[in-house]
Amino acid sequence: MVLQKSPEKAVLWGYGPEGAQVTVFLSGPITQKTLPIKVKEGIWRATLDPVKAGGPYTVTVASQNITASLTDVLFGDVWLCGGQSNMYFKTSQIFNASEELALAAKYPHVRTFMAALKQSETELTDLIQVELPWSVPTADLTEFSAVCWLFGRYMYENLKYPIGLVESCWGGTPIEVWSSSRVLQKCGLEQTRNGPKENSVLWNAMIHPMLNMTLKGALWYQGEANAAYHQEKYNCCFPAMIDDWRMAFHQGSGQQTALDFPFGFVQLSTYQKGSTDDGFANIRWHQTADTGFVPNPRMQKTFMAVALDLPDETSPYGTIHPRDKQDVAYRLTLGARVVAYNEKDLPFLGPFPKQIQSTRMYVSITYDQTVSVTPSNDIFEICCSGIQAPCGPQSTWVPAPIMQWDQTSVQISANLCPPAAEVAALRYAWRDWPCDFKACPIYSTSGILPAPPFIINRSPATRNVWISY
Repeated sequence: MVLQKSPEKAVLWGYGPEGAQVTVFLSGPITQKTLPIKVKEGIWRATLDPVKAGGPYTVTVASQNITASLTDVLFGDVWLCGGQSNMYFKTSQIFNASEELALAAKYPHVRTFMAALKQSETELTDLIQVELPWSVPTADLTEFSAVCWLFGRYMYENLKYPIGLVESCWGGTPIEVWSSSRVLQKCGLEQTRNGPKENSVLWNAMIHPMLNMTLKGALWYQGEANAAYHQEKYNCCFPAMIDDWRMAFHQGSGQQTALDFPFGFVQLSTYQKGSTDDGFANIRWHQTADTGFVPNPRMQKTFMAVALDLPDETSPYGTIHPRDKQDVAYRLTLGARVVAYNEKDLPFLGPFPKQIQSTRMYVSITYDQTVSVTPSNDIFEICCSGIQAPCGPQSTWVPAPIMQWDQTSVQISANLCPPAAEVAALRYAWRDWPCDFKACPIYSTSGILPAPPFIINRSPATRNVWISY
């Protein structure tokens, strides 16, 4: 396995007869011995002194005349990977899967663990079942989360020390099942449906049992199931779930997991080409707490991989499951390197509007960075209004073709507004499937980071100038 390295302290826990004394020994490059720990309510928990990255170590637990040992234990960074089917999507299913699986043996210090799909009506202290015990990557990797594995592999190449990956996800599940009752009450959510869509049942069985674990951070890929279910609550539920997980892991680990541990997520990719349904677009916006980018004041120490430009029209697993998880994972690593590892001068955010100016004939968008632009007739849309009232997704929107651009700005036409109306709002890439593969109109100058979708209303207090942040 991989345990969390210094400066945090790794936590080990287990079970024994009530009142028994347990001692934990660590042997390897350095040695440690804990003071005797008493079993309380059938559980003991030991907090090791901080250990630098590396290994291998042997952990031995002794109680009375019984000993148990864990061998080939490494210390590094431990990441928890959660969500629904696009996080569950297997490494054996991605593009170039055979090549990726052949590489696995070269990364023996990236270790994997997978919780089994189980649910519970009450919060559990132990997993009901383990699908994949801690493993050195071999053939078992075929069943492991592709996004999780690729993120871990890419981060290992950057960090050069062990990475532990803990997968706990279930396809087709809404956020409510991964959230504690505290989150659901905060966001005013009633009981959900039966089965693995019932409130908190996966939080109870697949997250709560791991709260003692010291983590470096978490990754999340979920939201498709909420595109048509409590969609309007996602801008509350998602940030609230992040806050709640942080609090719970911090407390569960005896304050070793940071109270603001880094949390990365994938903004939804695509599903139905040509669809006019706004479900995916709305969830993408809600994933950022209706801000358009992260980190932001409501979602601090978070990072996001934009994925709307990675559709897969011929995916044998359905268009909702794009096979290009390499770009998804790579974009996550850029955010992690900045947000979790404090790397400087590394671009990890796609272009976002800094200032918007409008007249009756055009709208000019100035971005917060230099941009690479490809013409488009319909990726930008405007809402025209004769009254000073906010526009929303249900308003009437018309295409606004890109007319001209330079290194930092794009000018779009407002000609389709009626004579008596003005541009009241602007949105970008506001549809399920906004562009073909890596062919959205706006990218960072490197061409790697796509601009995220946004929807911005003009302030009633101004006529020509809009400020998005």
